Amino acid sequence: MSVFADLHVHTTNSDGEMALSAVPEAARDADVSVVAITDHDRLHPELPTPVTAFEGVTVVHGIELRVEPDGDEQPTGERVDLLGYGATPTPELVEELERIQADRKERGRKIIENVEAELEIDLDLEPREGLGRPHVARAVVDHPDSGYDDSNDVFADLIGNDGPCFVARDVTAFERGVELLSDACGLVGLAHPYRYDDTEAALELTEDLDAVERYYPYDEEVDHRPLERAIAEHDLIPTGGSDAHDDELGRAGLSKPEYRHFRSTVNL
Repeated sequence: MSVFADLHVHTTNSDGEMALSAVPEAARDADVSVVAITDHDRLHPELPTPVTAFEGVTVVHGIELRVEPDGDEQPTGERVDLLGYGATPTPELVEELERIQADRKERGRKIIENVEAELEIDLDLEPREGLGRPHVARAVVDHPDSGYDDSNDVFADLIGNDGPCFVARDVTAFERGVELLSDACGLVGLAHPYRYDDTEAALELTEDLDAVERYYPYDEEVDHRPLERAIAEHDLIPTGGSDAHDDELGRAGLSKPEYRHFRSTVNL
């Protein structure tokens, strides 16, 4: 399928490698006409409107927000990611994002300290808002004495969820996250349902959402039947994107007709 709209892209505003100014060129290189900027737990300060025409490319202002369902919503207690599209900041969302970024900064400091102690190196990396584990992984790979040349190995050995240097984040509750994003965005959906340990439980959460990420570049083939059932049962809008943290866009996304359906629903 030709990708017309890549609705899951990260920039240097969170843990992506690409500045917003580089997005139009990357989109043209991939023959993508629409890009949604969905930085982790942050709205992009250079996107003042829900949708912007930027050097010939349509840019949708979005956000990816990690939330934690309670025991009744998801028995596994597994954290999931919500995607909000067509964002207009509200005071309540801004306040919550500021709280999250303060926690992210402190968490980043602790992870950096843990990795430096574990490897006995100085990463020369300062904790800041928007800092994520990919930043730490890249700093480890870039260090000549770390012994690592692949970020995936850094996650597997050190900073993954079960790693010795991992530090958990204090994230927003699911119901609160849905409420905040629903007030600020035109559409709220579940990101990458097959990345969670319990896909069925994650899909149950879509009962309270508008959309679900139908297209995504998973490492392995997945059984889409549970996802299709959820779309039909809850009348969900399918979304899709590459989850790009680099400048390679268009690995997954919506066709032109699918984007038209998405856009009419979001009312951008």
